[in-house]
This record gives sequence, structure tokens and C-alpha cells, in this order.
Amino acid sequence: MQRQRRAFQLAFFALFLAAPALNLLRFDLHETQLWVLGMRWTLGIDAFRAGEISANEMALRIVLRAFVPALLLVAIFLGVAWRYGRLYCGWLCPHFSLVELLNGLLQRACGRLSLWEREQTPMAGGRTPDARWWPVFLASCVLLGFTWAITLLSYLLPPAEIWANLVHGTLTGNQARFLGIATLVFSAEFLLARHFFCRFGCAVGLFQSLAWMANPRGRVVAFPRAGSPHVGSLPRTMTIGLERAHPSHCRTCDLPHGNACDRACPMRLKPRNLKRRKFSCVQCGLCVDACEASQAAQRREPLLYHAIGVEALRETLREGQGARVLAQGVEAG
Repeated sequence: MQRQRRAFQLAFFALFLAAPALNLLRFDLHETQLWVLGMRWTLGIDAFRAGEISANEMALRIVLRAFVPALLLVAIFLGVAWRYGRLYCGWLCPHFSLVELLNGLLQRACGRLSLWEREQTPMAGGRTPDARWWPVFLASCVLLGFTWAITLLSYLLPPAEIWANLVHGTLTGNQARFLGIATLVFSAEFLLARHFFCRFGCAVGLFQSLAWMANPRGRVVAFPRAGSPHVGSLPRTMTIGLERAHPSHCRTCDLPHGNACDRACPMRLKPRNLKRRKFSCVQCGLCVDACEASQAAQRREPLLYHAIGVEALRETLREGQGARVLAQGVEAG
């Protein structure tokens, strides 16, 4: 699954960078013209001003060419999120692809996935942090910040013009200011707040999470709690000869470090938590893979698994039961 996810991320990242140059999607401020799939997307306002079409025809064009496509795209996007959560974030989003890349570089430099974490995250293969990776990490933040800035500018102005002005040193004042300020902002965000932005600052991610939380049957990373009838009967293949899964197996997970799933999450979440505590889960599956590897090394079935439909509903109902038990305990106290 991770190979497929990386392939989707790389393909979409390349599409994101190339879309303006290929006129697949951009808005030209010089012409006040929207380009979609290599074609000019117009509402016919010029024709209406010239008296070539009536007011009714103009209104119909606005509905069919603006509102209907926009509503259809939003409906499809939120429909996928309602069923599968922040699938776009974990499988396509160019920003999150860079978050994972920078996480790896920072971990090589200091052993942590964020500058704000106090404890180091052990690396695969028993590797240790190397300070020589610090220049690579810092240079990557600046380079990627500049890449983001010039790509966004090329969505608003002709890419050929931007790159020609950059190469020949003839950027206009506004272009230079935009590139300078945007590079500074994006570099600081990549360096200091990339996780915070994904979790709390991205509107695209927020609306996906809201749609997902509204669906108790949506895809979720589930964990068999004590007393659950699903302990030892998780929907896994190729588990013949392995010890049946049990929540207590987490105690010996990936010794001596423990918590392999927690360390694997690029969003710094706790995968074994209840769904409402995983509001910003991006469905990358890295925690499930880490659990599989850790438990397989001990000849055990994995504990974490992706649940959807009825299985996800059971997970949600267990959340509700836990909340009621807690509330009853508080009232009794």
C-alpha cells in the first residue's frame, strides 16, 4: 500500500508543478482568463456585453459553467472524505508529501520529527542522528519554499513570463515582492509549523475531517479494546501460525522503544486513540504497517487495522459506550 501511495503522491506532485505550464488549470491575471484542461473557460460575459446573447442565456451559462461544476466537484470531494476521511491529504496533497520528506530529513539530523518534540524518535535500522544533515534540512526548507512560491505565482501569471524574468533578472517589483515574501513564509512554515498547518490551518483538510467525523461508518484505524469480541479475529490475511491478537501485546511492541504506531504517524497522532481524538488522521496507513511489522517480529497477529462500514460503526459505538461509562463514573463520584 505504501508503494501505491508514494506513486500517487509523486504523480500528483508532478501534476501540481506542471499544470500551469500545460494550461491544465490556472487563472491568467493579464487576460482575466481561466484555463482548464488546455481550454479557455468563459462565462460569455463579453458576448452578453456585445448584445450577442440575452440575459436569460447569460444566467443559464453562469449556472451551467460556474455553479454546477463547482458544486459537483465539492460534492465528489466531500463524498470521498465522508467515506474515507482525509484521503486526499495522505495520498495526493503536495504539501503533505513535503511534510513527510522534511520529517525524514529532520529525523536524520536530530532524531526528532518536529523541532518542538522533546524526545527522539528511533530510526529504522538502528541509525543515529547525524548533525551533517542539518544543512540539508534547512536548505530543503528554503528550496521547497521557493518552489512553492514560484509555482503559485505561475498559477496567476504566464509561467513562461515568470521563468524568463527570473532567469534574466527582469522580475517586476510585484513579482519580486511576491516571490520574496512567499518564499519566506513557506520556508518558515516548513521549518517550524508544517504539522500545525496540516492539523489546524488547512481548510481543505478541515472540511474533509468534518465530513469524516459525521459518518460513523467512515474508514478508521481501529484497535481491539479489552473485552471486544473482535480480539483475535481481525480481518487479516496470511496470519496462519501467528498468535492471536490481544491488546496486551502492545506492552512488548518493538522493544526497547515501544509504541511503533505512535512513532510512525507523520501527523504526530496516537493511532490507538478513539476516532474523535484522531480528527486530523490522513489515512496514510503508516501506523498499521508499523504495527504489522512489530507484531510479526514476535509471531503475533497485528492489532491495528483499517475498519470501514459495520466494523467502523462498532468502533464508534465503543467510543459512545466509553463516554457513557465515564460520565456515569463522574456522576457517581
